[in-house]
Amino acid sequence: MRALFAALIAAVLVTSISPAAPGKYRNFRVAVYVTVTSTKELADPKTFARQFARMQRQVKFDKVYIEAYRSRVFATDAEIDAVKSAFKAKGIAVAGGVTMSPNERGGQFISFDYENDADRAECKRAIELAARHFDEVILDDFFFYNTKSDADIAAKGERSWTQYRLEHMRQVAKDLVLGPAKAANPSVKVIIKYPNWYEHFQGLGFDLDKEAQMFDGIYTGTETRDPILTDQLLQQYESYEILRYFDNIRPGGNGGGWVDTYGTRYADRYAEQLWDTALAKPAEITLFNWHDLSTEQPVAPGDRTWKARPTSFSWAAMVKRYGPAAKGDPGPGWASVAGISLEQADRALDGLGNPVGIASYKPYQSDGEDFLQNYLGNIGLPIEMTPAFPAGTKLVLLTEEAKYDPDIVKKIAAHLRGGGDVVITSGLLRALQNKGLRDIVEWETTGNIMAIHNFIGGFGSGSGVMLNDGSHTGADVVFPEIRFYTNDSWPVVRGASGAKGDPILLMDHYSKGVIWLLNIPENQSDLYNLPRPVLSEIKRYLLGDFPVRIDAPDLVSLFAYDNGTFVVESYRHTAAPVKIVVPGPNARVRDLATGTMLAADPPEKAVPVSGNRRTVEPPKQTVFSVNLEPHSFRSYRIEP
Repeated sequence: MRALFAALIAAVLVTSISPAAPGKYRNFRVAVYVTVTSTKELADPKTFARQFARMQRQVKFDKVYIEAYRSRVFATDAEIDAVKSAFKAKGIAVAGGVTMSPNERGGQFISFDYENDADRAECKRAIELAARHFDEVILDDFFFYNTKSDADIAAKGERSWTQYRLEHMRQVAKDLVLGPAKAANPSVKVIIKYPNWYEHFQGLGFDLDKEAQMFDGIYTGTETRDPILTDQLLQQYESYEILRYFDNIRPGGNGGGWVDTYGTRYADRYAEQLWDTALAKPAEITLFNWHDLSTEQPVAPGDRTWKARPTSFSWAAMVKRYGPAAKGDPGPGWASVAGISLEQADRALDGLGNPVGIASYKPYQSDGEDFLQNYLGNIGLPIEMTPAFPAGTKLVLLTEEAKYDPDIVKKIAAHLRGGGDVVITSGLLRALQNKGLRDIVEWETTGNIMAIHNFIGGFGSGSGVMLNDGSHTGADVVFPEIRFYTNDSWPVVRGASGAKGDPILLMDHYSKGVIWLLNIPENQSDLYNLPRPVLSEIKRYLLGDFPVRIDAPDLVSLFAYDNGTFVVESYRHTAAPVKIVVPGPNARVRDLATGTMLAADPPEKAVPVSGNRRTVEPPKQTVFSVNLEPHSFRSYRIEP
């Protein structure tokens, strides 16, 4: 088993994590962001004492970001000094914050107009104010550019909006933020916090390439909220994956993850965001914001149909820990959910190594098959996104985003010739099939679609196995039709619509490597509607000799680490049966929470192949069956 983990280091992308500074938690610091409205309120000693006491009762925290400006509102020097002194007297570290945004427009976020002299002056004044008071200042995630005034239109000229905004915001960062901040306080470090909608950054001037290196550090928005009701439809796995991606963009310079309470239909969803942020191994987790966490309003549990189950987040345990309410006490608030969830995460991180996963290349300023890696993470594929082609890894996953690299076909060929494997998606195939990819494989998307209900695994004469099960009872899943040459390529998982087939996972050999095509449903959330055996086959082929994989339904994720530890988490509303699969016939797995060893399932037997005399020998692996409660996680270690 030790040899497997040594091999894994070369097979997947690994990022070293520097330990968090000592604080109230063992594995990370916790900060709370104080918006300017709260800054002004907390300047009153009585208000500070009341709100601090309520916060301290519910959640431990090490630091606060005290905002000096937001939405045309400035805190005064006296207010900032008073709040700084009050927190420091309580042993809480302080930093500054600024949100470069005017008011909303009909519920829509708007940025400063950086061609407008008054807005430019206000931006400069805001950062100078914060820099005078703090040696660290963070920009909340509104430092983008979305106005289209007549002045903007004239300045854009013949450039695209994306090109104009990227170029202009680099200059704005230099002239209106970094320069003035350093002039006001030569010791100040200015951090830019990027939000959660990373696929679309470039269209609004957010630049993860050059701009992210201009600042003293970056910060990650890990708030995914509700994956269906909120307008961005961000999937749960992103709370982990975006932080891993930003760590690879700015190694050692990504300050942490940032979570808020908004858009959650049940308390467990807030807890999940905190857990998944922590599982990405940040140095710091920021809670937004002080007002929502300290308010004298109780938090509602939400529609928790699983409330009688022994889930990882226990509403009853949280209420009990809060204790009997004194007269007039409102009861536990969002800060209590944060407090108990962060302590769970801190315990779970003990002993976990550095995160590892399938290396997925997302070039700077790229888009296509938006956020697909997070949907794949939600079906149990551990993924590590990177802004550079991961040439030294065994397996590389390329989605449509990779088309933005003009040399991507050459890089694919070189990786295969070097003995590596490559997975491309149907979206990338569509983009590259007439741009040189045919020199490697003669595959193409025909432009037609197929509605698939039946799924078959295996290849070769007489070896097809039906992969449908009782979980696949809904509508057909619509896929792009893929054309390939029989016996040149092999569909190891395929779909059938009547008497017509379509590959779901297609394989071909090229030089010393294997190239795979993963056919993505037209609606990529239909990945969740595939039968469990289909998901399991996809994971079996793509994870190969990865030290662990899971045979599980959709919305169950795997988080793996380089020291033999791993975490399995379910976002499902009902209990999920999960099989943990470890290479080798005599593997052992320990539950890190209980310390007990898992009981292995009986070994599989050889299976006769229908229609001929062959049998299929089972793989040399050990399987452990566990039952994962709704909205819960478990951590494990593979024992030597």
